[in-house]
Amino acid sequence: MDLILVASGAVTGLLVGLTGVGGGALMTPLLLLVCGIAPLTAVGTDLWFAAVTKVFASRVHHGHRLIDWQVVRRLWLGSLPAAALTLVWMKLHLADETAAPLLKTMIAAAIMLTALGMLFQKPLHALGRELRTTNSEQFKAMQAPLTVLAGAMLGVLVTFTSVGAGALGAVFLTYLYPLRLTPPRLIATDIVHAIPLAITAGIGHLLIGNVDFGLLVNLLLGSIPAAIAGAILSAHLSHRLLKGMLSIVLLLIGIKLLGTVSI
Repeated sequence: MDLILVASGAVTGLLVGLTGVGGGALMTPLLLLVCGIAPLTAVGTDLWFAAVTKVFASRVHHGHRLIDWQVVRRLWLGSLPAAALTLVWMKLHLADETAAPLLKTMIAAAIMLTALGMLFQKPLHALGRELRTTNSEQFKAMQAPLTVLAGAMLGVLVTFTSVGAGALGAVFLTYLYPLRLTPPRLIATDIVHAIPLAITAGIGHLLIGNVDFGLLVNLLLGSIPAAIAGAILSAHLSHRLLKGMLSIVLLLIGIKLLGTVSI
């Protein structure tokens, strides 16, 4: 048992339960910067970490009847095929550590994009709300295809970097369903969508050989109880301040990680 890894898993798990964010955006850079894990192994291991952690968090949200299954199915329609196709490309082109600089750059970019998305989530929600109320029929007609497209974008990004399923998924849903998804329903729906996506991508990385099971077990020892606690607290807390602070931390982490890339 590695107490640093267990503690890292606990902090990340708590954030996943509270906000739906952190499974990839926080854990992957921790594995790269603090633990010195190779990028491919960090991504593959983190995908399974995120999937298992979110399974336990989602059980609490399901008990509260917060999941919007129609939205989840639309996201899966885009994300799962996109993840499978991305895995095929990775197997052919990125299945060795010579791809480390490219993967680090992609992970850093995904983390910074996630941070910016969180910072601008409120204005995007306001824009979506205005379009939904002033141009209702056209907006509703575009909801389904845009949700599938958002899922496809997440499928590619998550498979490459393990980042984005939580934070960017929430940003997309905030804009696309400004009236339908309250903050607790948004978090629950986003978490449930991410589980099969992480498992699909994780299976591919497992077959390629990118999963460290010893590392994974240590992380899960901390994350599972913390994720359950976070999910229980999620429906009773305001997330604005927490997400604002987390977005700034992620932006700084992304910049730091980009600085470690050897050109």
